[in-house]
Amino acid sequence: MSSPEEPSSSHDAGETSEPHRAPEEAAAASTPANIRCRWKAVFKKMRKSLAVKGSQDSSSKGKDSNNLDSFNCDGEPPPTLEEIRCWGKSFDKLMRSSAGRKVFRDFLRCEYSEENILFWLACEELKKESNPDVVEEKARFIYEDYISILSPKEVSLDSRVREIVNKNMVAPTPHTFDEAQLQIYTLMHRDSYPRFINSALFKQLAQLGNNNGDGGASAGASGTATPTTAAQRKQSNA
Repeated sequence: MSSPEEPSSSHDAGETSEPHRAPEEAAAASTPANIRCRWKAVFKKMRKSLAVKGSQDSSSKGKDSNNLDSFNCDGEPPPTLEEIRCWGKSFDKLMRSSAGRKVFRDFLRCEYSEENILFWLACEELKKESNPDVVEEKARFIYEDYISILSPKEVSLDSRVREIVNKNMVAPTPHTFDEAQLQIYTLMHRDSYPRFINSALFKQLAQLGNNNGDGGASAGASGTATPTTAAQRKQSNA
C-alpha cells in the first residue's frame, strides 16, 4: 500500500525566502571599504550633474559658471564656483543654498545620517503653513517619522528637547519643533559639516587641491575620519 504523498514544503527551491542578514553581514555594510564604494557612486553622480571640469587652467569666470549650468537647483540659478567654495567657509550659507543642501544631503546619506537634514527640511516646510488643520497633520507626520522612538528615522534629541516637543504636540503650531530643529542643525554643523568640507567630493566640486585652505580646513580640524553612527549620537545625548 503506497504511502500518502508528503505535503509540499513552503521552503522548496525557488520559494525560499532570503535569510535575514547576520549581524556580521550588517556590520560589514558600514565598513570603510563599503563607505568608499558609496562615495564613488555619489561622486560620479554629482560630477555628472554638476559637469565640473577637473582642470585648473581656466581663468574666465564665465567658464567657471558654465560648468554648473546643468545643476538642478529647484528653480534657483546654478551655483558659481565661488559660491561652492563659500559652502566650505560657512555652514549657514551651505544650508541656505538649494544646491548646497542637495550635495550635503548626498553626503549625509553616505554617512547614514540623512534623517537629520530630512527632519530639518520638514520643519522648514511646517513653518510655511498657516492652516491649523494642515499644521496639525504635518506635525503628526514629522513626529511619527523623526521623533518617535519606534521610527527607523528617529533623530537624536536629548531628554529636555524631547519633553518640550511632547508638550508642544498637545496643540501643534508651525513652531512645534523649533527647539528640536535647532539641536539637529547644531549637530550637523558640529558633527557632519567638518567631514563634508574635508571630503574628496566637496574638494572636487570646489576645484580645490588637497593642500588648499579655501575649503575650510581649519573648520574641519574638529572632525574625525570615521562617521558618527546614530547609535553613538544617541548614547552621547543620553
